[in-house]
Amino acid sequence: MVREKFTHIYARAADRKGGEAELESLLATPLSAQELKGISDDRWLSAFTQKVFQSGMSWKVVRNKWPNFEEVFFGFDIEKMLLMPTEMWERKATDPAIIRHLGKVMTIPENARMIHDAALDHCSFSAMVADWPAEDITGLWRYLKAHGKRLGGNTGPYTLRIMGKDTFILSHDVEAYLRNIGVIDGGRDTRKSLQATQQAFSEWQQESGRPLCQISQIIAFSQGDNRL
Repeated sequence: MVREKFTHIYARAADRKGGEAELESLLATPLSAQELKGISDDRWLSAFTQKVFQSGMSWKVVRNKWPNFEEVFFGFDIEKMLLMPTEMWERKATDPAIIRHLGKVMTIPENARMIHDAALDHCSFSAMVADWPAEDITGLWRYLKAHGKRLGGNTGPYTLRIMGKDTFILSHDVEAYLRNIGVIDGGRDTRKSLQATQQAFSEWQQESGRPLCQISQIIAFSQGDNRL
């Protein structure tokens, strides 16, 4: 059972951010299922690749270079990515227009294959993501980790959030809070921890009627070093 009512968490976050209006202005709004289904699959590959490159690097540097990535990798067209031979990937990984990192570049064809395979069963990768139930969002995280490349940890969830899929994030502040109240008592990414976290967020969602992303943000704003 969740040990603190969401109304208490919200009140604490609002107090730390200067009031309810200020807090509400900081919260994200997820896309609807229909809006998500309108996203072309190449945009998912682009987003996953950007997040992979941002892992361990300056996010700003990667963003500034991103137009070059789009050009070098043909707009992340899924079919083109799947047709490129290994030698061509190795050449592109040395292109000075992008951030040269062979290991991260080689995630592109593998994640293109994941997106392509999902589209065969769901009309599009976007459709699969859009229809994935909120009460099993950690199941979607596990899918990305198992079928994709370098999409474990927070890389997959952050990409989902950026693209508009409703998901919570196990940021440092959120994880710390969940440990403090006993929801997580072992490894963060174990099945037991993820199931307990999913249950807690589902209960908070039922109580508040809010999307998972907002619950996650409010928890983060309720503690840590992010006061107004």
